Amino acid sequence: MNSNTDKFKFATFAGGCFWCMVPPFKELDGVLEVIAGYTGGHVTNPTYEQVCSGNTGHYEAVRIKYDPEKIGYKKLLDVFWSQIDPTDPGGQFYDRGPQYCTAIFYHDEEQRKLAEASKREIESEGIFDRPIATKIIEAKEFYPAEEYHQDYHLKNPDHYNRYKAGSGRETFIQKICAVRNTSGKRYTKPDDDTLRKTLSPLQYQVTQENATERPFDNQYWNNEREGIYVDIVSGEPLFSSKDKFDSGCGWPSFDRPLVRENIVEKVDKSYSMVRTEVRSKHADSHLGHVFNDGPTETGLRYCINSAALRFIPVEDLEKEGYGEYRKLFEK
Repeated sequence: MNSNTDKFKFATFAGGCFWCMVPPFKELDGVLEVIAGYTGGHVTNPTYEQVCSGNTGHYEAVRIKYDPEKIGYKKLLDVFWSQIDPTDPGGQFYDRGPQYCTAIFYHDEEQRKLAEASKREIESEGIFDRPIATKIIEAKEFYPAEEYHQDYHLKNPDHYNRYKAGSGRETFIQKICAVRNTSGKRYTKPDDDTLRKTLSPLQYQVTQENATERPFDNQYWNNEREGIYVDIVSGEPLFSSKDKFDSGCGWPSFDRPLVRENIVEKVDKSYSMVRTEVRSKHADSHLGHVFNDGPTETGLRYCINSAALRFIPVEDLEKEGYGEYRKLFEK
């Protein structure tokens, strides 16, 4: 079992066929490696055929190596829940048997608490009409699967796409995403204990204590990729790369919000100055300030801390549940 004792940490999830569980995590910023494999059982170095028999006690799973300074375990949990049917006690979609059941394998006590909290959150959403069947289990020895299973979506894209669609997983994910998008419960602020565990120290200081990160030494000040920026705490959409410009100040700058309703402006008289603070509506995160010296017709410059944001590239908008913004980038 890999322990979480150094700079990088591990997360292990079972979500049915491991082919489909690699891509959602693979491209996340802060994820260094995603390995398909087997865990939870009693057979040493099992083969695919042995696991498929359903007699080894092993689950098909993915082990994720990640940098907790760049991505929190809570985000990984959110992605996990978005890719599965957590109410199925007998497998996932087309695939049946105990090896295809869902589970979260925690590597330390912090992960266990966060996993249990996330499960309660899923239950409280009221989206599903059956009990949540996903188990939360202490991580055991993880055995990487055979090489031909690794990055199967890249090695055999046509078969992978046919399988994902034909198994029923793709349709289910799209349906649940649509329900979540209209449920009114999507953007919430976790309790302070959860925030301290899921945010990096800088992210917490900026969003919760009104701190300011260093200019020219932050994640997004010179990011030129297309996509949207959401609140690191709640996920509410805030800004678009379409409205981003280089202001020379060393922080991400935008001439307008993506969703005006998600922005709250307050008078800030700190440091013997009078400025307009910018906060998010649902999470009440401190984002930065807005100034009246912008170069476009709006005349505005939203100067925002990278630590308050999470960037979602255009190619991941559907997967992350922000598909309604994809049209902004269509040419």
